[in-house]
Amino acid sequence: MSDLVHLSAAGVSVVLDCRGTALPAIVHWGEALGDLSDDRLHDLALAAAPQAIGFSVDGSVRVSLLPEQSAGWQGHPGLAGHRDGRDWSSAFAVTDAERTADGLRISAFDEAAGLQIVIEVELHPSGVLRTRARLTSTAPGSYRLDQLTLFLPVPEEAADLLDFTGHHLRERSPQRTAFTHGLRVRENRTGRTGYDTAHVLVAGTAGFGNRHGRVWGVHTAFSGGARSIAERNYHGHSALGGGELLLPGEVTLSEGDSYQTPWLYGSFGANGLDELSGRFHTYLRSRPNHPAKPRPVVVNTWEAVYFDHDLTRLTRLAEAAAAAGAERFVLDDGWFGSRRNDRSGLGDWWVSPDVWPDGLGPLIDVVRGLGLEFGLWVEPEMVNPDSDLARSHPDWIMAAGNRIPPPARSQQVLDLDNPKAYEYIRDRLDALLSEYDIAYLKWDHNRDLVDAGHPATGRAGVHDQTHAVYRLLDDLRARHPAVEIESCSSGGGRVDLEILQRTDRVWASDCIDAHERVGIQRWTSLLLPLELIGSHIGAPRSHTTHREQALDMRAGTAIWGHLGIEWDLTSADAGELARLAEWVAFYKEVRGLLHTGTLVHADLANPAYHLTGVVAADRSDALYAVIATATSASYPPGTAALPGLDPDRVYQVRPQPPGDTADGNAAAWGAALPWATAQGVRLPGRALATAGLRLPVLYPDRVMLWRASVVDE
Repeated sequence: MSDLVHLSAAGVSVVLDCRGTALPAIVHWGEALGDLSDDRLHDLALAAAPQAIGFSVDGSVRVSLLPEQSAGWQGHPGLAGHRDGRDWSSAFAVTDAERTADGLRISAFDEAAGLQIVIEVELHPSGVLRTRARLTSTAPGSYRLDQLTLFLPVPEEAADLLDFTGHHLRERSPQRTAFTHGLRVRENRTGRTGYDTAHVLVAGTAGFGNRHGRVWGVHTAFSGGARSIAERNYHGHSALGGGELLLPGEVTLSEGDSYQTPWLYGSFGANGLDELSGRFHTYLRSRPNHPAKPRPVVVNTWEAVYFDHDLTRLTRLAEAAAAAGAERFVLDDGWFGSRRNDRSGLGDWWVSPDVWPDGLGPLIDVVRGLGLEFGLWVEPEMVNPDSDLARSHPDWIMAAGNRIPPPARSQQVLDLDNPKAYEYIRDRLDALLSEYDIAYLKWDHNRDLVDAGHPATGRAGVHDQTHAVYRLLDDLRARHPAVEIESCSSGGGRVDLEILQRTDRVWASDCIDAHERVGIQRWTSLLLPLELIGSHIGAPRSHTTHREQALDMRAGTAIWGHLGIEWDLTSADAGELARLAEWVAFYKEVRGLLHTGTLVHADLANPAYHLTGVVAADRSDALYAVIATATSASYPPGTAALPGLDPDRVYQVRPQPPGDTADGNAAAWGAALPWATAQGVRLPGRALATAGLRLPVLYPDRVMLWRASVVDE
């Protein structure tokens, strides 16, 4: 193998310096470099090498994927741990490096510290770069691991940082900062992916946007505690990194024991966030476990009936849903044990004889008779203290020492690393899936892990709990491979690429207010393609915000995901039901486009407007949504480019029913938008991407759809 390794895919090159015995360093991660001989790779490395300034050590400091102080690195350490104060500084020497199908596998050993590390680097055909490491203790005694963080370098031109914050009902809110000297650390200590996770930590050239600027982004793929890091120092080194956030004492390695980091995913875009995002989407769609069948229209009972379970009422709801075109009926919380509210019964996974005296069979028969699949809500990782399970097995509740954590939502956390607790939950879910015709589980997780220890030992248990949940999902998927699972966690609290190895979509937020969902769905889709993002049409008055919105706004934003309905349709009038059916039929018509095409976003100067679209893989067809979330300072507003089209082909662009009109467009402003007729306009993709089209005057919280189709001239 060459001592300089060049990986290239989909317009991306990664060059690794594997010379000598030090851990490999990345020389280049960015645009494709073309075919380079070994001599040219050596010249590339020489051209990138810094002067030997000699501050921390004589010569230059080699900054590897796992930076080490022994190499002169004085920034954030890649590895931190010790054996009773000894072996705290590693000095790994590479013992083997081999090419793999998509990358490189490097083995290194520190004889003095008694540590071995194996680092994997892969460049997927999508251009997504990912890396992880496995650390093994090879010496007697206990090695206490504090952290293991991998880093991917970015160039000095990356001047801005984008990451995300948020809370329940407002997930993935973007925030920008300058990429200055120092360390920016985003830590999640909630025991689940969390609302305040970085999501994707992006570094880019100044002022980068959707369609411009060079950008590099990383995602730490772990569903428990995690850290994402951006660091820049006076040595001229800038990097993005990530790894698991370990609580004190969570990982102690005896001789022969190993610890493996989560995958750290990286994506590069030469032309803005859409390109970076598109690589993630291509990667996810290439997985063998990616959902293959069309994403069925879901009707979920939660905001329709809450805990009021009644066969007659739910039959009427299912009939209305089927008439509107729904394809999957999901019975939410309240079907089991004493669960008449959210304060009791959690953990008692038997169908409640009080609510369902004949079991779930009669309802499932109704649902299946209407041609719908049946789905069920569960929250297997939690328990109400007021439950038969908690009363029988208080020792199964996670706790630090002899104290029970403070309750949250009247819940505690089951210690699934306890084999008996694990077997109980697995067997109960297995029994339900075996007894009933269940096609789908909405898998919820409604509280943070606070003071979450193993009660038998008092040791911190978030790491073990996270891996136990992975095992549980894997076990159930092996037993019931046809069942789809949604990752829901008080809404969008568990959205990451590792949970998505085991689930088929995420619930982006408990807030289905269309106004809020514009931002939530846009930034969730920075990482995930639309078919993995649950997006529902809610009631006219939002459950979570009490905002009232027109049906066309609720539906016109919800189709940009995996469509569902969460609304008591038995209370809707005939006109609403007819209009809903139009939107559902349209979603079915275009979901093949939405769930296979390229997601694009325009960089609009007008902050009141948003333009998002999906362009078919062959660029013959595209659908765009123009959404107004506020009143415009420009009156009338300016123009919007239509990104992603073939510049040399001619498109007919016209309003797309049922989103072809929005109240306030023609009726209120006296005249229709001149170009927005049934015939529309015919223009080359190049003109549409540069000159664009005039935006309509819209009231706030209104949406219009535009369709662009290739025409022969």
